[in-house]
Amino acid sequence: MEIERKFTVKTLPVNLEQYSFHHIEQAYLNTDPVVRIRKQDDDYYLTYKGKGMMAREEYNLPLNKDSYYHLREKADGNVIAKKRYLIPIEHPTFSSDYSASIDQVSLTVELDIFEAPFENLIIAEVEFPNQEMAKAFLPVDWFEDDVTHNPEYHNSNLSKKTIL
Repeated sequence: MEIERKFTVKTLPVNLEQYSFHHIEQAYLNTDPVVRIRKQDDDYYLTYKGKGMMAREEYNLPLNKDSYYHLREKADGNVIAKKRYLIPIEHPTFSSDYSASIDQVSLTVELDIFEAPFENLIIAEVEFPNQEMAKAFLPVDWFEDDVTHNPEYHNSNLSKKTIL
């Protein structure tokens, strides 16, 4: 189960290069249901994602390099490339009605800085262990709009977007 919220970004964190990152390339064999292939650094995956905006089933299967490039030729639409920074949230905050223990909560922002043809797009994602925590999470100050429920920001929909 993948439980995540997505946000646009007002400003990039200071000293962004101090954080670890991955180079990601992904393409879509199907968008309903989502069947995606991904190259993350030197690892390759085939992913199935169920329906949903904030929470949905997700299954990852390993691929080898040859299989990835074979399937990439069969993908529809845009191939999406991005650099993903992993930024820990030191002290996440939650709405006052959130009752679960947060003493040892460790959350990470996955900050995606997209490459052409989406080079002006920057999205921050935060994954959670449960939906209650996801709903109660208060965004960090450099986040802007919550776009979790906006399908325009799903990578599978970006893959179908016409680029002029």
